[in-house]
Amino acid sequence: MKTAEFHFDLPPDRIAQTPARPRDSARLLVVEPGRLIDRRVRDLPDLLRPGDLLVFNDTRVIPALLEGRRGEAKVSFSLHRRTADDEWIAFARPAKKLKPEDRVTFGDGLEGRVVAREGGEVRLKFSVGGGALGNMLGRIGRMPLPPYIRRKEGPCDADRADYQTMFARADGAVAAPTAGLHFTPALIRALDDRKIARVTLTLHVGAGTFLPVTAEDTSEHRMHAEYGEITQEAAAAINAARARGGRIVAVGSTSLRLMESAADESGTIRPFAGETDIFITPGYRFRTAEMMLTNFHLPRSTLFMLVTAFAGLERMRGAYAHAIASGYRFYSYGDACLLSRAA
Repeated sequence: MKTAEFHFDLPPDRIAQTPARPRDSARLLVVEPGRLIDRRVRDLPDLLRPGDLLVFNDTRVIPALLEGRRGEAKVSFSLHRRTADDEWIAFARPAKKLKPEDRVTFGDGLEGRVVAREGGEVRLKFSVGGGALGNMLGRIGRMPLPPYIRRKEGPCDADRADYQTMFARADGAVAAPTAGLHFTPALIRALDDRKIARVTLTLHVGAGTFLPVTAEDTSEHRMHAEYGEITQEAAAAINAARARGGRIVAVGSTSLRLMESAADESGTIRPFAGETDIFITPGYRFRTAEMMLTNFHLPRSTLFMLVTAFAGLERMRGAYAHAIASGYRFYSYGDACLLSRAA
């Protein structure tokens, strides 16, 4: 398909710069065949049925923005893909003067060595790994907010909590699974009272999630890879929910992409541990979720292509037009929509 088919015009003032407070007070556009319904995220228990299963992504966003020094020169890094326990690929600025074996010093005694550089990307090997590296990043790093969230002084302290879901457990993401940002303990209690089940899987969201598709045709786009895991227990819970007639509700595109990566032709979920670069566009045959909760996405993005594949291109064009005209807030800190899968 032509990438231009996924374009739409969005007024800049529709891009949310801060989240709704409380989080579950965000607006929710329910997109059903033939109608659009304006609700709030806190209404979700009334929109689902007992026995339905919500599938959350429990990845945790790491403070991936680092300031370092190469000699006397300042260098900024944005970690975006872990390649080993003590090694990351990062965007560097400025990158041109960096070369293999260069040493970079950060705060808190952390050091890095440039293993390789290609264009604006470098492979950095740190002086520590594992939990020790994670602790240091927590002390000296800043949250990697999307480029459309503007902060004159960069990410603030509030973003450490705001850009993290309540389910965050497994360190490794450099972007939040934003549909999960809308949930609160109060909303979870209401879902529990309604007998709506939940399960978590892990997909470490990469910075590539924000990149628009620049190719003229979607068939020419190369999807970024991300690491994910579905445990045997999680797979069994999803399969059991379907077997008893419950609907599978993917909370976010990341949960949906990972389930589709792990499903066989019948839709049965298998345990999964590895990278996925699945690229979903209209015409794809979904095997897992019947419903999807997701934010409003960028034009020409792989995420907008995924939701049009799930709910139908014309239906989503209409839904987005309604959202823009009705003042919905877009992107990571914005509002959400609840989609039913097209037949």
